[in-house]
Amino acid sequence: MHIEQIYTGCLAQGAYYIESNGEVAIIDPLREITSYVNKADLNKAKIKYIFETHFHADFVSGHLTLAKQTGAPIIFGPKANPNFNAIIAKDKQVFKLGELTITALHTPGHTIESTTYLLKDANGKDHAIFTGDTLFLGDVGRPDLAQDTNGLTSADLAGMLYQSLQEKIMPLANNVIVYPAHGAGSACGKNMMKQTVDTLGNQKQTNYALRNGITKKEFISEVTEGLQPPPNYFPSNVKMNKEGYEDINEVLKRGDKALNPEAFEMAANNTGAIILDVRHQADFLKGHIPRSIFIGLDGQFAPWVGALITHVKQPILLVAPEGRETEAITRLSRVGFDNTLGYLNGGFNAWKNAAMAYDVVSQISAIAFKKIQKETPLVFDVRKKEEYRNQHMLQAQNTPLSTINTHLSKFKQDKPFYIYCAGGYRSMIAASILKSRGIHNIIDINGGFKKIKEAHIKLTDVMCASS
Repeated sequence: MHIEQIYTGCLAQGAYYIESNGEVAIIDPLREITSYVNKADLNKAKIKYIFETHFHADFVSGHLTLAKQTGAPIIFGPKANPNFNAIIAKDKQVFKLGELTITALHTPGHTIESTTYLLKDANGKDHAIFTGDTLFLGDVGRPDLAQDTNGLTSADLAGMLYQSLQEKIMPLANNVIVYPAHGAGSACGKNMMKQTVDTLGNQKQTNYALRNGITKKEFISEVTEGLQPPPNYFPSNVKMNKEGYEDINEVLKRGDKALNPEAFEMAANNTGAIILDVRHQADFLKGHIPRSIFIGLDGQFAPWVGALITHVKQPILLVAPEGRETEAITRLSRVGFDNTLGYLNGGFNAWKNAAMAYDVVSQISAIAFKKIQKETPLVFDVRKKEEYRNQHMLQAQNTPLSTINTHLSKFKQDKPFYIYCAGGYRSMIAASILKSRGIHNIIDINGGFKKIKEAHIKLTDVMCASS
């Protein structure tokens, strides 16, 4: 028996490769499937099954492409209704994989069709559960992301999730291994652990949702409390996973077009494309194409693209570090943004060398800011509400990046104002959005809250309740 977790950090997503006696099952594959196929070929094994735990909202799965290439059937749990051929498993239906078996346990609550897959070893002993978004480490799946609920509320789904956990998961032995679909950083839960594998016994001890004696009423209240609005792209990804999508090779072929500065500018003017700059924030700060949006590849790239770009069909033109253009196109496609039209050949240096107009972002060090703090300048903290409430610069207003477009009226243009986040990534995204809206009197505090603390700038008390 061989089990491999294939974890993608920028999505905080785990796919799984399971092999026994030359037969392979893939659970929740990413859209680019080459690694799974190559791994099976290298081991002289055959991909027999493609299991999906549910219709994912936060990424486009690779089930259709993988099925087309390998001939393996796609398997969903009960109540799934995809627009393509798939096996809709019955609750407790068993699938044989070499010397192993995989049992579909219907565990609705995150979504109606959510299913956990129980892996038993060659001796028929429970070995592991692949829980999808039903059970995370330290948390459980949100009950407010399902698209087809037939009138069920988030509270109704939370109640279903409680029953699923109590009846299907909790009775399993403590030494059963838990393999979730996501870890810390995913928007599919609230407070996940950084670890990506654990035992069920430890989760029974540490996960609030599995604690001994928790009532259904308590569970519903705690699971539904404090849920932030989901990213805008989630419904589009569910639709693609359920109804179908374009082959990723076609997406790559369309986007992998090198454009010189003149052709790039013409494409931007003629197509209404967003110019997306995916370099490091320090490079964007020093120079960028006017009105371009910064979301760097080296941060939480795909989730922020999905949260801040309105629609997955939006045309996109890329400014990328040389050699990382294909990576950017691929990572956009993971969250359904398939309409990349090309990239700036030679990167931003080619733009500058062509004597094209460019813009910069003003910046100040935290130490230099401390010297002017007594003048009570206008300051905006673009971190999440929870981060802000925990501790923030005394005079800062909270304008979370995810909702910055609803706060535009707060950013006055009659005098400079300052922005910061935790370390500089999100504040640079915010600066790019504001500048694209014609607001240019922004000064970024270099290094964000980390440097602000090091400079001993006056802060609120830890766990300040103000907002």
